[in-house]
Amino acid sequence: MPDIPAATPRARVRVPLRFADGYGADAELVTFHGLTDGREHLAVVLGEPGPVPLVRLHSECLTGDVFGSARCDCGPQLREAVERIADRGGVLLYLRQEGRGIGLYNKLDAYALQDGGLDTYAANAALGLPEDARDYTAAAQMLGALGITELDLLSNNPDKAEQLRSLGIAVRDRVPTGVFTTAHNVRYLRAKVLQTQHTLPLAELTELTAG
Repeated sequence: MPDIPAATPRARVRVPLRFADGYGADAELVTFHGLTDGREHLAVVLGEPGPVPLVRLHSECLTGDVFGSARCDCGPQLREAVERIADRGGVLLYLRQEGRGIGLYNKLDAYALQDGGLDTYAANAALGLPEDARDYTAAAQMLGALGITELDLLSNNPDKAEQLRSLGIAVRDRVPTGVFTTAHNVRYLRAKVLQTQHTLPLAELTELTAG
């Protein structure tokens, strides 16, 4: 287990969450002192977390989470995660890692390259940037500060589970999210399967991209 600095809760505040489709949940938002990357990550505690809570690591996506962009599946995944975690009890970690860690402006530059035919990973590489720059050390610190040492991870991304395990968090199970396809994000989702082994239905996505 790596020796990472401990983080501590900074503040807790109750916030009622309301989504455009009418769904609502009451949440406790937790901020932290001592996160290694210095970013303002947020824990959203939902329901009544048990000994092995359901947890999602959700990377910030302004275009998808706020503006409803159909080029990704981030907004629908966020909405789904809040309901599933609230039903079971757990935590959503909202991580300030826009564009898989490359930032908003670079993400939009990568979008322009994708319009020219590159996939989401090749576009990052063409800009001289990592395909995925996310590091989940701060997430492990947040979980430790909340007293969570074992969890079920709501994610299609095997790298998240591997990183958490390497940071000393026991991931009992990786629970897949729903599949949220649009006419604009099918190639993006297919690239996730081919490049980073996300658990998504490759055959269906291939059929849609060929259609």
